[in-house]
Amino acid sequence: MDEKEFKATYRDYNDSPCVFAKALLSRCAGCSCAQKLNIAEREAMACKSDAARQQCLELLPLLRGKALFALRLTHVEGPLPHGKEMKVQCGGLLGLRAALEPDADGLVADVYGLVSQAAVTFGGLAALPYGEIVKVVVGYQPRKRGRTA
Repeated sequence: MDEKEFKATYRDYNDSPCVFAKALLSRCAGCSCAQKLNIAEREAMACKSDAARQQCLELLPLLRGKALFALRLTHVEGPLPHGKEMKVQCGGLLGLRAALEPDADGLVADVYGLVSQAAVTFGGLAALPYGEIVKVVVGYQPRKRGRTA
């Protein structure tokens, strides 16, 4: 299956893709509203909740916008490069959790629960402590690939 065919099939098959799919597929986070799909030997993530998806659709552009300078970008036209998107998604979720639970470590267990708790605690997603969150985005290092023999 070529890339164009895959993308067309993906859009037809997954009508509500997970906003934080890169974070979930890289296993730096989990989500109670996510469902794994397999399409042509590839993994994809779907969101089972419209409310959760809308909340994440609101958060991710805010994270990207606040992290632009830290990622050494002036503006974004289209999707971010993969590495920078990983920093935004994984680092952003870890930074959000650190703002809510300073002593927590490890993976984010539930993206929807975390984002919901943050919205209530800080009075909306626009009011999150983005200064603290962006520090974690900048410091986020994706896990290293295993070496092959």
